[in-house]
Amino acid sequence: MHLWARDTSVVEAIRETGRHPKYLKDIDVHENIAPTVDLEEAIGPAHVVVMATPSHAMRDIAIKAKGLILGNKKVVSLAKGVEQNSLKRMSQVLEEMLAPEMQNKIAVLSGPNHAEEVSKYIPSATVISSRSKSVAEELQNVFMTPFFRVYTNPDLVGVELGGATKNVIAIAAGISDGLGYGDNTKASLITRGLAEMIRLGLAMGADVRTFAGLAGMGDLVVTCMSKHSRNRGVGEMLGKGMTLDQITGEMSMVAEGIKTAGAIRDMAKEHNVYMPITELVTEVLHEGKNPFACVSELMMRGAVEEIRGLSWETE
Repeated sequence: MHLWARDTSVVEAIRETGRHPKYLKDIDVHENIAPTVDLEEAIGPAHVVVMATPSHAMRDIAIKAKGLILGNKKVVSLAKGVEQNSLKRMSQVLEEMLAPEMQNKIAVLSGPNHAEEVSKYIPSATVISSRSKSVAEELQNVFMTPFFRVYTNPDLVGVELGGATKNVIAIAAGISDGLGYGDNTKASLITRGLAEMIRLGLAMGADVRTFAGLAGMGDLVVTCMSKHSRNRGVGEMLGKGMTLDQITGEMSMVAEGIKTAGAIRDMAKEHNVYMPITELVTEVLHEGKNPFACVSELMMRGAVEEIRGLSWETE
């Protein structure tokens, strides 16, 4: 099994110390994993190719790997984001860039799976989704372990949208923390954020049941609540008055919600979907809006029903 990295110094450090020099630095890389900077060496013998790159780099890596990912190989995306300009999900980017024979061999893995805990064998569960049932079931068996339980779900759109949109809502939850608000506020943001996720998902053909599962509510809760969540952390720093430039200057890992927020907002506009939390998070991130001002805007919107379509017994 090979681990590819573009940075030679990272590969050399793993070979010398058995640990990654930047990420999860307290975790030993398994002795059966061979680090390499040679993409052909990494992909050539692989039966399953795991794309763990951030969403903004997925297209570039897929272009480089196109001639190597062929035959009976399966491809799994771990990225939880949306491409900014095209508004494509990661499976769509891979379908577009890889060979035609790979179209039904692409899958995504998504769920409440912070690497800080999975790497320590803390029990976790996840979802694998693909257009092909046989591919999903094959990969389910590949990734299943005594501490990592894998479920299948045919709703590729819902699984990917859940993973992408929850990062934006997590930034909102972090802003709430930074402003000093409490559990009531965060629970409200999580619940109404889920409503936004569902509205967008339904407009794009997803199944509402997916958002009640691991790739929806499960991932949303952990990302909004966890100390490991980079997106929640970004929001908290914004709420405390830091600028985005200051925050990103201090970060060594990618918070997908920063780039994805604008793309999700554009998706919502394209499909005529109302997503006020997403809209305000995007304005805070990229348009300099004061986080405190967002609170009044969200709280003082017009009165509406919580769940539209339910019937009253009496008028």
